[in-house]
Amino acid sequence: MSSPTTSAGRSSRVSSGSRMSARWKDGLAPLCAFIALLALWEGACRLFAIPGFVLPSPSAIAAAAGKVAPGTWAGHIGATLKVSLLGYGLSILVGIPLAIALSASKALSRTLYPLLVVVQSTPIVAVAPIIVVVLGAGDLPRVFITFLIAFFPIVVSTVTGLQATPAELIELSQSLGASRLREYRNIRLPYAIPHIFAALRISITLAVIGAVVAEFVAAENGLGYFINFSTSLFQVPQAFAALMMLVLISLILFQLVGLAQRLLFAWSLPKKSP
Repeated sequence: MSSPTTSAGRSSRVSSGSRMSARWKDGLAPLCAFIALLALWEGACRLFAIPGFVLPSPSAIAAAAGKVAPGTWAGHIGATLKVSLLGYGLSILVGIPLAIALSASKALSRTLYPLLVVVQSTPIVAVAPIIVVVLGAGDLPRVFITFLIAFFPIVVSTVTGLQATPAELIELSQSLGASRLREYRNIRLPYAIPHIFAALRISITLAVIGAVVAEFVAAENGLGYFINFSTSLFQVPQAFAALMMLVLISLILFQLVGLAQRLLFAWSLPKKSP
Protein backbone atom coordinates (compact mmCIF):
# COMPACT_ATOMS: atom_id res chain seq x y z
CA MET A 1 0.00 0.00 0.00
CA SER A 2 1.47 3.33 -1.04
CA SER A 3 1.87 6.16 1.43
CA PRO A 4 0.15 9.54 1.03
CA THR A 5 3.52 11.13 0.29
CA THR A 6 4.21 8.67 -2.54
CA SER A 7 0.73 9.19 -3.97
CA ALA A 8 1.13 12.97 -3.80
CA GLY A 9 4.51 12.79 -5.58
CA ARG A 10 3.08 10.53 -8.27
CA SER A 11 0.08 12.81 -8.83
CA SER A 12 2.40 15.82 -8.97
CA ARG A 13 4.52 14.14 -11.66
CA VAL A 14 1.41 13.19 -13.61
CA SER A 15 0.10 16.77 -13.36
CA SER A 16 3.46 18.17 -14.46
CA GLY A 17 3.59 15.72 -17.37
CA SER A 18 0.08 16.66 -18.48
CA ARG A 19 0.99 20.35 -18.40
CA MET A 20 4.09 19.70 -20.52
CA SER A 21 1.98 17.68 -22.96
CA ALA A 22 -0.54 20.52 -23.18
CA ARG A 23 2.24 23.02 -23.91
CA TRP A 24 3.58 20.81 -26.69
CA LYS A 25 0.11 20.47 -28.16
CA ASP A 26 -0.43 24.23 -27.97
CA GLY A 27 2.83 24.79 -29.84
CA LEU A 28 2.43 21.99 -32.38
CA ALA A 29 -1.18 22.71 -33.35
CA PRO A 30 -0.46 26.10 -35.01
CA LEU A 31 2.70 24.71 -36.65
CA CYS A 32 0.81 21.75 -38.13
CA ALA A 33 -1.95 24.06 -39.35
CA PHE A 34 0.63 26.35 -40.98
CA ILE A 35 2.38 23.43 -42.71
CA ALA A 36 -0.98 22.11 -43.94
CA LEU A 37 -1.84 25.56 -45.32
CA LEU A 38 1.48 25.76 -47.18
CA ALA A 39 0.96 22.27 -48.62
CA LEU A 40 -2.56 23.19 -49.75
CA TRP A 41 -1.27 26.42 -51.28
CA GLU A 42 1.54 24.62 -53.12
CA GLY A 43 -0.81 21.89 -54.33
CA ALA A 44 -3.40 24.38 -55.60
CA CYS A 45 -0.77 26.36 -57.54
CA ARG A 46 0.56 23.19 -59.20
CA LEU A 47 -2.81 21.52 -59.79
CA PHE A 48 -4.51 24.55 -61.34
CA ALA A 49 -1.33 25.89 -63.00
CA ILE A 50 -1.81 29.33 -61.44
CA PRO A 51 0.61 31.82 -63.04
CA GLY A 52 3.38 33.06 -60.77
CA PHE A 53 2.49 36.71 -61.42
CA VAL A 54 -1.01 36.04 -60.05
CA LEU A 55 -0.25 33.81 -57.07
CA PRO A 56 3.25 32.35 -56.70
CA SER A 57 3.63 29.04 -54.93
CA PRO A 58 5.50 28.80 -51.60
CA SER A 59 8.39 27.06 -53.35
CA ALA A 60 8.63 29.92 -55.88
CA ILE A 61 8.55 32.45 -53.05
CA ALA A 62 11.32 30.61 -51.22
CA ALA A 63 13.40 30.46 -54.41
CA ALA A 64 12.91 34.20 -55.00
CA ALA A 65 13.91 34.95 -51.41
CA GLY A 66 17.08 32.91 -51.86
CA LYS A 67 18.08 34.94 -54.90
CA VAL A 68 18.17 38.16 -52.88
CA ALA A 69 21.51 38.81 -51.21
CA PRO A 70 21.48 38.48 -47.38
CA GLY A 71 22.91 41.99 -47.11
CA THR A 72 19.98 43.35 -49.10
CA TRP A 73 17.49 41.60 -46.82
CA ALA A 74 19.33 42.84 -43.74
CA GLY A 75 19.27 46.44 -44.99
CA HIS A 76 15.54 46.45 -45.76
CA ILE A 77 14.58 44.57 -42.58
CA GLY A 78 16.75 46.87 -40.47
CA ALA A 79 15.16 49.99 -41.99
CA THR A 80 11.63 48.73 -41.36
CA LEU A 81 12.47 47.61 -37.82
CA LYS A 82 14.06 50.96 -37.02
CA VAL A 83 11.01 52.97 -38.06
CA SER A 84 8.60 50.48 -36.45
CA LEU A 85 10.34 50.48 -33.07
CA LEU A 86 10.87 54.25 -33.00
CA GLY A 87 7.21 54.90 -33.79
CA TYR A 88 6.15 52.24 -31.31
CA GLY A 89 8.33 53.67 -28.56
CA LEU A 90 6.98 57.15 -29.22
CA SER A 91 3.41 55.84 -29.05
CA ILE A 92 4.13 54.37 -25.60
CA LEU A 93 5.84 57.53 -24.34
CA VAL A 94 2.90 59.67 -25.46
CA GLY A 95 0.00 57.23 -25.13
CA ILE A 96 0.33 56.06 -21.52
CA PRO A 97 0.84 59.52 -19.92
CA LEU A 98 -1.97 60.89 -22.07
CA ALA A 99 -4.26 58.06 -20.93
CA ILE A 100 -3.42 58.81 -17.29
CA ALA A 101 -4.24 62.47 -17.85
CA LEU A 102 -7.53 61.61 -19.58
CA SER A 103 -8.60 59.27 -16.77
CA ALA A 104 -7.65 61.82 -14.10
CA SER A 105 -9.51 64.76 -15.64
CA LYS A 106 -13.06 64.52 -16.95
CA ALA A 107 -12.77 67.97 -18.52
CA LEU A 108 -9.62 66.96 -20.41
CA SER A 109 -11.24 63.70 -21.47
CA ARG A 110 -14.31 65.52 -22.83
CA THR A 111 -12.02 67.92 -24.71
CA LEU A 112 -9.35 65.64 -26.16
CA TYR A 113 -11.01 62.25 -26.58
CA PRO A 114 -13.22 63.32 -29.52
CA LEU A 115 -10.15 64.81 -31.21
CA LEU A 116 -8.29 61.51 -30.78
CA VAL A 117 -11.21 59.67 -32.36
CA VAL A 118 -11.14 62.09 -35.31
CA VAL A 119 -7.40 61.52 -35.78
CA GLN A 120 -7.87 57.75 -35.62
CA SER A 121 -10.78 57.89 -38.05
CA THR A 122 -8.73 59.79 -40.64
CA PRO A 123 -7.27 57.40 -43.28
CA ILE A 124 -3.53 57.56 -42.67
CA VAL A 125 -2.82 56.38 -46.22
CA ALA A 126 -4.50 59.55 -47.52
CA VAL A 127 -2.72 61.80 -45.01
CA ALA A 128 0.72 60.19 -45.38
CA PRO A 129 1.77 62.15 -48.51
CA ILE A 130 0.86 65.41 -46.77
CA ILE A 131 2.91 64.42 -43.71
CA VAL A 132 5.89 63.66 -45.94
CA VAL A 133 5.60 67.05 -47.64
CA VAL A 134 5.31 68.87 -44.31
CA LEU A 135 8.06 67.00 -42.42
CA GLY A 136 10.37 66.45 -45.36
CA ALA A 137 12.42 63.42 -46.33
CA GLY A 138 14.12 61.04 -43.92
CA ASP A 139 12.92 58.90 -41.04
CA LEU A 140 10.95 61.60 -39.23
CA PRO A 141 7.75 61.47 -41.35
CA ARG A 142 7.82 57.65 -41.38
CA VAL A 143 8.20 57.50 -37.60
CA PHE A 144 5.36 60.01 -37.18
CA ILE A 145 3.06 58.00 -39.47
CA THR A 146 3.88 54.85 -37.51
CA PHE A 147 3.15 56.70 -34.26
CA LEU A 148 -0.25 57.88 -35.51
CA ILE A 149 -1.28 54.32 -36.34
CA ALA A 150 0.05 52.68 -33.17
CA PHE A 151 -0.77 55.05 -30.32
CA PHE A 152 -4.61 55.03 -30.28
CA PRO A 153 -5.08 51.46 -28.95
CA ILE A 154 -2.60 52.21 -26.16
CA VAL A 155 -4.57 55.28 -25.07
CA VAL A 156 -7.96 53.58 -25.19
CA SER A 157 -6.90 50.37 -23.41
CA THR A 158 -4.93 52.21 -20.73
CA VAL A 159 -7.87 54.51 -19.98
CA THR A 160 -10.14 51.47 -19.80
CA GLY A 161 -7.79 49.70 -17.40
CA LEU A 162 -7.36 52.74 -15.17
CA GLN A 163 -11.11 53.23 -14.92
CA ALA A 164 -11.73 49.52 -14.25
CA THR A 165 -10.12 49.71 -10.80
CA PRO A 166 -12.64 48.60 -8.13
CA ALA A 167 -14.30 51.62 -6.55
CA GLU A 168 -13.91 50.19 -3.03
CA LEU A 169 -10.12 50.21 -3.38
CA ILE A 170 -10.17 53.83 -4.46
CA GLU A 171 -12.42 54.75 -1.54
CA LEU A 172 -10.15 52.87 0.86
CA SER A 173 -7.04 54.66 -0.40
CA GLN A 174 -8.78 58.02 -0.08
CA SER A 175 -9.94 57.21 3.45
CA LEU A 176 -6.31 56.42 4.34
CA GLY A 177 -5.21 59.79 2.99
CA ALA A 178 -3.31 58.47 -0.04
CA SER A 179 -2.32 61.13 -2.54
CA ARG A 180 -3.52 61.03 -6.15
CA LEU A 181 -0.02 60.06 -7.25
CA ARG A 182 0.06 57.05 -4.91
CA GLU A 183 -3.45 56.10 -5.95
CA TYR A 184 -2.36 55.84 -9.57
CA ARG A 185 1.03 54.30 -8.86
CA ASN A 186 -0.05 51.66 -6.33
CA ILE A 187 -3.65 50.89 -7.31
CA ARG A 188 -4.81 52.07 -10.70
CA LEU A 189 -1.71 51.30 -12.78
CA PRO A 190 -1.29 47.72 -11.46
CA TYR A 191 -4.94 47.05 -12.30
CA ALA A 192 -4.39 48.51 -15.78
CA ILE A 193 -1.32 46.37 -16.60
CA PRO A 194 -3.29 43.58 -18.37
CA HIS A 195 -5.12 46.17 -20.48
CA ILE A 196 -1.88 47.99 -21.27
CA PHE A 197 -0.11 44.86 -22.46
CA ALA A 198 -3.12 43.81 -24.52
CA ALA A 199 -2.81 47.18 -26.28
CA LEU A 200 0.97 46.87 -26.59
CA ARG A 201 0.62 43.55 -28.40
CA ILE A 202 -1.86 45.06 -30.83
CA SER A 203 0.15 48.23 -31.32
CA ILE A 204 3.43 46.47 -32.15
CA THR A 205 1.80 44.83 -35.17
CA LEU A 206 0.19 48.16 -36.11
CA ALA A 207 3.62 49.79 -35.88
CA VAL A 208 4.95 47.43 -38.54
CA ILE A 209 1.93 48.24 -40.71
CA GLY A 210 2.54 51.97 -40.18
CA ALA A 211 6.19 51.64 -41.18
CA VAL A 212 5.23 49.83 -44.39
CA VAL A 213 2.55 52.41 -45.22
CA ALA A 214 5.14 55.15 -44.76
CA GLU A 215 7.63 53.28 -46.95
CA PHE A 216 5.01 52.99 -49.69
CA VAL A 217 4.75 56.78 -49.74
CA ALA A 218 8.37 57.91 -49.47
CA ALA A 219 11.38 55.71 -48.80
CA GLU A 220 14.54 54.45 -50.40
CA ASN A 221 14.82 51.31 -48.30
CA GLY A 222 12.67 49.09 -46.13
CA LEU A 223 10.45 46.12 -46.87
CA GLY A 224 7.56 48.33 -47.99
CA TYR A 225 9.84 50.02 -50.51
CA PHE A 226 11.14 46.59 -51.58
CA ILE A 227 7.58 45.34 -52.22
CA ASN A 228 6.83 48.42 -54.32
CA PHE A 229 10.09 48.00 -56.22
CA SER A 230 9.48 44.30 -56.86
CA THR A 231 5.90 44.72 -58.08
CA SER A 232 6.95 47.55 -60.41
CA LEU A 233 9.25 45.02 -62.10
CA PHE A 234 6.54 42.31 -62.02
CA GLN A 235 8.68 40.21 -59.68
CA VAL A 236 5.68 39.02 -57.70
CA PRO A 237 7.38 36.06 -55.94
CA GLN A 238 10.02 38.47 -54.63
CA ALA A 239 7.30 40.81 -53.37
CA PHE A 240 5.60 37.89 -51.63
CA ALA A 241 8.93 36.97 -50.03
CA ALA A 242 9.16 40.48 -48.57
CA LEU A 243 5.55 40.16 -47.38
CA MET A 244 6.43 36.91 -45.60
CA MET A 245 9.33 38.71 -43.94
CA LEU A 246 6.90 41.34 -42.66
CA VAL A 247 4.57 38.68 -41.26
CA LEU A 248 7.51 36.98 -39.54
CA ILE A 249 8.70 40.27 -38.03
CA SER A 250 5.20 41.05 -36.71
CA LEU A 251 4.88 37.59 -35.15
CA ILE A 252 8.29 37.82 -33.48
CA LEU A 253 7.62 41.30 -32.08
CA PHE A 254 4.18 40.21 -30.87
CA GLN A 255 5.73 37.28 -29.01
CA LEU A 256 8.47 39.49 -27.54
CA VAL A 257 5.88 41.82 -26.02
CA GLY A 258 4.13 38.80 -24.50
CA LEU A 259 7.48 37.56 -23.18
CA ALA A 260 8.12 40.95 -21.57
CA GLN A 261 4.81 40.68 -19.72
CA ARG A 262 5.59 37.15 -18.56
CA LEU A 263 9.03 38.17 -17.29
CA LEU A 264 8.19 41.54 -15.73
CA PHE A 265 4.50 41.26 -14.75
CA ALA A 266 3.80 37.55 -14.45
CA TRP A 267 1.19 38.28 -11.78
CA SER A 268 -0.91 40.15 -14.36
CA LEU A 269 -1.41 37.06 -16.54
CA PRO A 270 -4.69 35.15 -16.27
CA LYS A 271 -4.42 32.05 -14.12
CA LYS A 272 -4.69 28.82 -16.09
CA SER A 273 -6.96 26.12 -14.81
CA PRO A 274 -5.14 22.94 -13.71
